Amino acid sequence: MLRPIRAIAAAAAALLLATACNSAATPGESAGKGGSTTRGVTADAIKVGGIVSMTTASGYSKKDTDLGARARYDRANAEGGVNGRRIDYLGAEDDGQDPARNLAAARKLVQRDKVFAVAPMSSVTFSGADFLEQQRVPTFGWGTLPSFCGPRHIYGFNGCLVPMPGGTLNQTWPEGLKAVLGGARGKTVALIATDNDAGTFGIRTFRQGFTAAGFRVAYAKAVVPAASVPNDWSAYTKEILRSNGGKAPDAVVSVMQTPYNIGLFTALKRAGFRGVISDPTDYDPGLLTKDATRQALDGVHVLLQFEPFESRSPAMRQFKEDIAKAAGGKDVPLNMHMMTGYMSADLFLAIARKAGKELTVESFQQAAASFSDTGTLVGDRAEPRGQKESFGCGALVRLRNGRYEVASPFRCYPPIPFG
Repeated sequence: MLRPIRAIAAAAAALLLATACNSAATPGESAGKGGSTTRGVTADAIKVGGIVSMTTASGYSKKDTDLGARARYDRANAEGGVNGRRIDYLGAEDDGQDPARNLAAARKLVQRDKVFAVAPMSSVTFSGADFLEQQRVPTFGWGTLPSFCGPRHIYGFNGCLVPMPGGTLNQTWPEGLKAVLGGARGKTVALIATDNDAGTFGIRTFRQGFTAAGFRVAYAKAVVPAASVPNDWSAYTKEILRSNGGKAPDAVVSVMQTPYNIGLFTALKRAGFRGVISDPTDYDPGLLTKDATRQALDGVHVLLQFEPFESRSPAMRQFKEDIAKAAGGKDVPLNMHMMTGYMSADLFLAIARKAGKELTVESFQQAAASFSDTGTLVGDRAEPRGQKESFGCGALVRLRNGRYEVASPFRCYPPIPFG
């Protein structure tokens, strides 16, 4: 079994062990010339599917990731496809943010649907990663889990964001908050996350990143129950607000999803916290329709690892046009999930185009081994560097009076070694 994902439920791990070595194809369906792998590729189409947390126990949904991917594939098809082949996008399987369902979705896409690639994959759990790697399925998503760092066939659309020792760290968040706070000298930060795989790795990496940027990390814990949003946040806020030698830190950074952030931020404000609050999730105009949510998020600085929607670049204009078309001409509020799906699809398409007319898994991997481009919505991209480190670009936006504004402009920062 390839490098396992930490903290995956025992049942899912057992299921993975039982299926990881199963063949995803039958003779004649994926064997091309010289034994090359052509599963999901015909003379005129490339079959692609996705895995997305459409529904979750907390009510949080990444469903618009599917819309973003569809928007990018629709434009590719309108422009003639990839080297003469259209993209047959099957849509995304809903994993419910459940490890067993994530693995089941990966198995279905490969063994039943015979996809060439999985793009996008967007969930806080990725128990299907080892199976997809064993079956040599090019897979693309937001590289916030360890499985996007190392495996040969799995790619983060903005690189590897949670690396293992020997990799690098993206410094967008600490450097952006340093600019917001007027420097890091003498400044303290508290980091909080849910008690799960993503939360544990988030705390570990961001502790190092903020320390390297010159902050003192006064609090760093992955302690919030991941199964359900707490009704009472007082225990967490009390500990945070006393973490700086009995005083509040200068900034509170939440590595959690929206329902958790609403509860935590509301509690912090009610307790009198006046420092900077930041998270990587709540860049979504759709959240502002409810007064309580808007009040909880007002003033919050949100980390982006792509150009803000407020940008006027040609690439952003194209993104907005593509989303509008995919939404049937409706003026839908933009959110970061759309960008996740869009850029996952975009990176897959770019590498597939470079692979040429004779598309196989082998030719795709060969193309990826020397791939690079510039000026995308996530900055400059390069593989296989992106499987070891992030592309290092991002911005911070702040919600003020019901509107997002750029607090720290989109730029690229040199990554730092992670150990």
